[in-house]
Amino acid sequence: MYGPSFTFLGIPQCDLDDPKSFADADVIIVGAPIDSGTSHRSGAKFGPQAIRGGDYLPHDAQRPHLALRIDSLKALKVYDAGDLMMPPGNLVSSLKVLEDATEKISRAGKIPVILGGDHSIASADVAGIAKHRGLGKISMIHFDAHADTGEDQFGALIGHGTPMRRLIESGSVRGDRFLQLGLRGYWPDSKTLDWMRDQGMRSYEMTEIHHRGLNAVLDESFATLTDGCDGVFLSVDIDVVDPGMAPGTGTPEPGGMTSRELLEAVRRICLELPVVGIDVVEVAPPFDTADITAILANRVVLEALSAIAKRHSGTPYSPTQNLLDR
Repeated sequence: MYGPSFTFLGIPQCDLDDPKSFADADVIIVGAPIDSGTSHRSGAKFGPQAIRGGDYLPHDAQRPHLALRIDSLKALKVYDAGDLMMPPGNLVSSLKVLEDATEKISRAGKIPVILGGDHSIASADVAGIAKHRGLGKISMIHFDAHADTGEDQFGALIGHGTPMRRLIESGSVRGDRFLQLGLRGYWPDSKTLDWMRDQGMRSYEMTEIHHRGLNAVLDESFATLTDGCDGVFLSVDIDVVDPGMAPGTGTPEPGGMTSRELLEAVRRICLELPVVGIDVVEVAPPFDTADITAILANRVVLEALSAIAKRHSGTPYSPTQNLLDR
C-alpha cells in the first residue's frame, strides 16, 4: 500500500483471489500495513515494505542458510501475496480483511507469514487460522516486551495492547497454551496480571530468561505448546529485542533480548515444533537507525523459513556439530 511494489527478496508473487497462483505453495507471505492500533509512536504501517527490502544481498529468490545448510526459498515454495488493502483509520474493517486472508491461506494448506503492522493484527491473523483448525487447537508462543493483554486501550477493545486478551476471550487460543517470552518494564498492572494468571498463561520475564537461560525456558515451553494442540503460532514483536539492537519500533523498552538470542529461539521453534503461522510486527521504519531493525525482522522471517524447510527435509541438525561436517 505504501511505496513501490516488490516481493520478499524477489520471490514469486501470488494473488489471494486466484487460488491457481498459489496452488503449489508451502508458505505465503502477506503484508498487513496498519498502525491504527498503536498507543505511542506510529510508523509500523511501513513495516512490511521495510522487512521485504531489509537485505544487502541481491533479491534473487535464494538464500542458502550457513548453519542449516539449506536454501528455504528453493526448498520450499514461498510466494508473496503483497499487502492487504487495510484502510487507514478503520481498524475493525482492516483486521477483518486480515482474518479472512489467513483463514483462506490456512484452509488451502499453506503456512501464512504476516508482516506487520502493529500487534493488533495478532487478534485477526491467529483467529483466521483458528477458524480453520478449530478453536483452542493451536497454541501460541509470543515474543514481546509487553503482554498485550489489556482489557482495553484508552477505552477501545482493539489495539496493539489488547490482542492477546481478545484471542483468549474468543476461544481462538487457550490461555493455558499461551506462552510469552521477554516481558519487562512497567506494565501491566496487578489487575491485568491477575487476569492472565486466572487464564493459566505462562509469561517469562526477561530476568527469569537471563537467570535460567533461554534454552531451558524453551525446553519447558515446548512441552506445553504441544500438549493437546495440533499446531503452534509464532508471534514476534520486534520490541522483544533491546532497543539498542532494534530501535525502529513504536514502544521501545530497554533490557531486552539480543538479536542473536531471538534468531536462535526462532530457529529452534521452527525446527522442533509444528508451526502453522507466523507474524513479525511493530517494525517502524521512521525510527530505525541504519535499517538495523528492518534487517533483523527480515532475518527473523528467513530464520523461520529456513528452519521450517530443514524440518520438512528430515535431515538432522546439531548446533554443536562442525559446520563442514553437516
